[in-house]
Amino acid sequence: MNQRKMRVSFDLDEVLFVLPGTHKTEPALRWPLNLIFKERLRLGTPELIRTLQKQGYEVWVYTSSFRSEKYIRKLFKHYGVRFDGIVNGSRHMKEVQRDKKELLPQKLPNHYHISLHIDDETIVCNLGRQYGYNVYQLEAQDDDWKEKILARADEIRKRDFT
Repeated sequence: MNQRKMRVSFDLDEVLFVLPGTHKTEPALRWPLNLIFKERLRLGTPELIRTLQKQGYEVWVYTSSFRSEKYIRKLFKHYGVRFDGIVNGSRHMKEVQRDKKELLPQKLPNHYHISLHIDDETIVCNLGRQYGYNVYQLEAQDDDWKEKILARADEIRKRDFT
């Protein structure tokens, strides 16, 4: 039996960070934190991340944005969430793209041993087959998004980790 933990990663923009006009969201942080952390979390985000971690998954952020790791950690700390790892655009450029002449995709989850990546971008999802990583495409408002991600993670864990 494989002893390493399965890693699940989330993109930020349009996945965990959504607009209240198009998605159900967690309550905004209280003043003055809402002036610093303007992003709104998709409803159920803290609950889903904590559930995944309780079930033994490592939960990461993998975003092409250049928000600092410190900013991301502080924002989610206010919602009671701690990530096991964070890859932002800077880290990806430094550790994945490096000095390679060939332009690599904006995300390569398997470089970080991520078993399932959740993203909204079709190109990232389509590249999963070509580059050998599992991806779940999260699109518009979906009240069952948490259950679908938990089911997909469980399916991959049963297939690859038992």
